[in-house]
Amino acid sequence: MTRSIFIMNQDIQEQYRRYLRRKMTVGFFLLAILAVSATCSLWVGPYDLGCAALLRSILGKGEEILQHVVWRIRLPRLAAGFLAGTCLGLAGAAMQTCLRNPLASPFTLGISQGAAFGAAFAIIILGAGNATIHGHGMFPLASPYLIVVCAFAGSLITVVAILILSAKRELSPAALILAGVALSSFFGAATMLLQYFASDIQVAASVFWTFGDLGKARWREIAMMALAVVPVWVYFMCKSWDFNAMLWGDDTAKSLGVNVNAMRLTSLVLAALISSVTTAFLGVIGFVGLIAPHILRMIIGDDHRFLFPYAALGGALLLIISDVLARSIMAPIVLPVGILTSFAGVPLFLYLLLKHKGVQSWD
Repeated sequence: MTRSIFIMNQDIQEQYRRYLRRKMTVGFFLLAILAVSATCSLWVGPYDLGCAALLRSILGKGEEILQHVVWRIRLPRLAAGFLAGTCLGLAGAAMQTCLRNPLASPFTLGISQGAAFGAAFAIIILGAGNATIHGHGMFPLASPYLIVVCAFAGSLITVVAILILSAKRELSPAALILAGVALSSFFGAATMLLQYFASDIQVAASVFWTFGDLGKARWREIAMMALAVVPVWVYFMCKSWDFNAMLWGDDTAKSLGVNVNAMRLTSLVLAALISSVTTAFLGVIGFVGLIAPHILRMIIGDDHRFLFPYAALGGALLLIISDVLARSIMAPIVLPVGILTSFAGVPLFLYLLLKHKGVQSWD
């Protein structure tokens, strides 16, 4: 009997080791693709750079104009894509689990639009929209901290509204998505109302700002995005076992010692924070928080110890590849990356809608 138990334990340990190896293999594969995509991102552009010139410029030994192209244009664009994709991938994975809704994401729930309204309010009403010329066009950089605060306030209003609706009326997953559509329409109309009474320069700045474009961020904005996403990622990783427990339902999670209500509120607020920071600096980038977590769930499952870091890597990879395509499709014209992610997200959204037969939950 003892020998049978020992053999059974060995089999279980070997199965768990194989499980971990499969997950780690996926991680290394994502990192490899991310490295290739990052290299392509540094290469692609109207100014042709060879391998040797690119390497010398990164090391600070190339010609001054090449160093300017690499350090002032392409590296910030790459870093912004990595951090923004990380933020949106993390936020989408957390929201889908907290709300037990396969279609939950910052974009589909109206959180990105709420952040956009808050940023437009800061630009037009609070005077943070003194337009400056930088990169490919005009956008506000006069008071980025004020824009971030207002964007976070707008996204937080959306989160609070969704939580109140889901708690008071016990809305179904389909109703939550419809509530997100309604909130998106409301904030879109409110933004247009602000623009109607704004000056020409303020309208131009706010409209251009709404385009999701990685070229807007510079090193100061990138540092702020990093400061926002790192502690949120650490929190989600520390709570990964609690998220796993929530997959079995609130009652099961509570029986295992998880404070479900507090964790749900904290997680949604943190997801709104990193989404609003991304929206404030780069504009509205749709569906990344929907696409990346779902693709990774299909590959590695729902274990949040791996889902959170891999969804972050997947979001970064998706956004960097989309940006490379945005710079290549109509070169030398650079398309806003938010257009490409929206085109990619709509088919997946419709697929999930049909797959879950009216957007049923995971219960």
